[in-house]
Amino acid sequence: MRILLIGFMCSGKSRIGRELAALLGLPFHDLDRVIEQRVGAIKPFFDQRGEEAFREVEAEVLAELLSGDDAVIATGGGTPSVPDNLERMLQAGTVVWLDVPMDVLMPRIIRSGGDRPLLFGLKGEALRVQVETLLEPRLPIYEQAHIRIEATGTPGSIAERIRELVTAR
Repeated sequence: MRILLIGFMCSGKSRIGRELAALLGLPFHDLDRVIEQRVGAIKPFFDQRGEEAFREVEAEVLAELLSGDDAVIATGGGTPSVPDNLERMLQAGTVVWLDVPMDVLMPRIIRSGGDRPLLFGLKGEALRVQVETLLEPRLPIYEQAHIRIEATGTPGSIAERIRELVTAR
């Protein structure tokens, strides 16, 4: 069984993914952490090489993980925005969209400290506008997931709901 978690940044993909993997007895892979093992910290790589170079590395690492053993994989917020990535993910396993309402998402993003390359240095209304600008074109992409779950509550309770939905498929 391969489960791929998608959703906007700070939707809980990594935390929930670790919980879900433990519930299912599967390995857990955080796509961003695997990329960092290959290229170093993402923000400097993103700043020096650009988003296109980052997306190329991301696609390579994703393909490697999808060709490996069953696992729970937390993707980056923009990973499914690359059409080939989304298609591969939909074919390789069960794609679960962690949908988080904006009123829950924004405080999480603010708490993360603005360390995300596409949000770096933004605060207040500028941050909210950028989040909305990034999120809007991604929603139709996220909606293609096999399962949509509102990712509010504790990571453990969300992981349990995902486990129930995935095993019922």
